[in-house]
Amino acid sequence: MKQPILRTALFAAVFSAAAASWADTTVLTIESWRSDDQAIWDEKIIPVFEKQYPDIDVQFKPTTPTEYNAALNARLAGGTAGDIITCRPFDNALAMYEAGNLADIKSLEGLANFSDVAKAAWSTDNSDATFCVPMASVIHGFMYNKDAFKELGLTVPKTEADFYAALDAIKADGSYVPMAMGTKDAWEAATMGYTNIGPAYWGGEEGRMALINGTAKFTDDGFVEGFKQMAKWTPYLGSGFQAQGYTDSQNLFTLGRAAIYPTGSWEITGFQENADFELGAFAPPAKDADSECYISDHTDIGIGMNANSKNKEAALTFLEWTSTAEFASLLTNAAPGFFSLASHEFDVENELAQEFMAMRGECKATIRVAHQILGRGEPALSNELWTLTANVINGTMTAEAAAQGAQDNLDAWFKP
Repeated sequence: MKQPILRTALFAAVFSAAAASWADTTVLTIESWRSDDQAIWDEKIIPVFEKQYPDIDVQFKPTTPTEYNAALNARLAGGTAGDIITCRPFDNALAMYEAGNLADIKSLEGLANFSDVAKAAWSTDNSDATFCVPMASVIHGFMYNKDAFKELGLTVPKTEADFYAALDAIKADGSYVPMAMGTKDAWEAATMGYTNIGPAYWGGEEGRMALINGTAKFTDDGFVEGFKQMAKWTPYLGSGFQAQGYTDSQNLFTLGRAAIYPTGSWEITGFQENADFELGAFAPPAKDADSECYISDHTDIGIGMNANSKNKEAALTFLEWTSTAEFASLLTNAAPGFFSLASHEFDVENELAQEFMAMRGECKATIRVAHQILGRGEPALSNELWTLTANVINGTMTAEAAAQGAQDNLDAWFKP
């Protein structure tokens, strides 16, 4: 009779000890739209943090990208949102901060590891408050089929003239579609087209800030020239590009049927999994041999704290860790193509990511032209550029008319 009593007592003691241990553990939930990154966070990032902070249990719970904003706002309103909020840049995160849903973390020591440009994507216009730690940027440029270039005897283009010479050679050979991009979904026409190569003509940050300051207009030569370049792309996109969506373009390239793909570093992992040829990357071409090259090194992902979190101390500990060199290296190497915005030095392991990363040392950096301040009209200028750029490529609108359309959007509401 004594044995069952002893077993019961032992079980009670073990259960009590476990319960005490569980009570001492703080559970943090991360909200994110990066559902494709579930394994990266669960297997490569979170275990490193939890090894250092065993009393904090971090759970990555993403939402489908297209549903993220609405679902997150509903959870915030209902008081059920996670402790850590993955932040889209500029107005989306700013609106959450102004609604009282993101905490001001400006006093976080680790923010000293980020430039003012990086922090601007997650700060108020006057920089009085910062509400997300800058996490990663994506770099725009071009991917190309190295096997096709070798087969056709092509070299990587550095200038506008080089670029069109390569496209002409690919088109003349006929083995490949010169460039994989369509206009059906419109957004890639602007994101991978106009805001990719345009900075070379409007002078990158200088031109972008001139629009914000009111000393430049979209009807100025540099911004018009960006649209003119889009019209020059039309002959190289292959037949039926008007009905070609984003996924169609991805498949066209990874199946080896197109030689060049205007894109960004976010495609690295997927393309390396699906392409059976060697991939390369090059920066948007400079105007000529005497001109600077420019890249859109776009502030893409930040990470902040739910202002109503019940676990603020643990959440701040996690955010402080995301500002370290350890996290910068982990993220950049676990998710090739998403590059840490921190000033830390670390090795980039993925060779294609190295090619994109090298562009930072070769070219001047800017961000997408309509994403800071200028996108607050209705319709948002960023969305308007989708339509305008697609129209130019489709041949239904001139470059000058597109530039005027963009400026009309600003004139309707924006006072510098």
